[in-house]
Amino acid sequence: MYFAALLARTEDGWEASDTELDDVETLSDLTDLAREAAAGITGADDDTVLVFIEQEDAWFGVVRVDGEEDPRIYVSDAAAAARSAYGEILLTDEMLGRDPDDGADDLDALDLDGTEDGESETADEGDGDATDASGEAVPSGPLGDRQILSDLGVPEKDLLALESGDALNEIADILGAAEVLETVR
Repeated sequence: MYFAALLARTEDGWEASDTELDDVETLSDLTDLAREAAAGITGADDDTVLVFIEQEDAWFGVVRVDGEEDPRIYVSDAAAAARSAYGEILLTDEMLGRDPDDGADDLDALDLDGTEDGESETADEGDGDATDASGEAVPSGPLGDRQILSDLGVPEKDLLALESGDALNEIADILGAAEVLETVR
């Protein structure tokens, strides 16, 4: 089960709204959704908006949108997120350290037996890594901007210490937004 919420910072504190991600297919869609929410909640689209996404006890992610700046992303467990439709939205090529034009779609790299050149037919699944939609390995563990919430009172070491399941509530508590987040939960 998934939970997704938007927190927008206003002059009076944080405002929360739950959100449906059914129509979100890309990070760009998610960023647009966050900016529209900021405009709807605060009347301005240059405020800080946090998008919280979690899948029960498996993983959580935070996307931070500050005005027109590029979104900043943190995912608590990239391998777990890679096995999730919503998690795959957050795991961009840039975040995974990949060149989006690396030829992964090149038909010459595919073999008719369903494997890519140089790839064995039996995958070693004991290493804890997952694969994304393109079949490339995704590392387990935290990935992304570990300083995403530092200026808001959640330093990197505290963010890394959070356990999936109650992490979003703990972050909201530090931000002073626990009550507003609870209203949309």
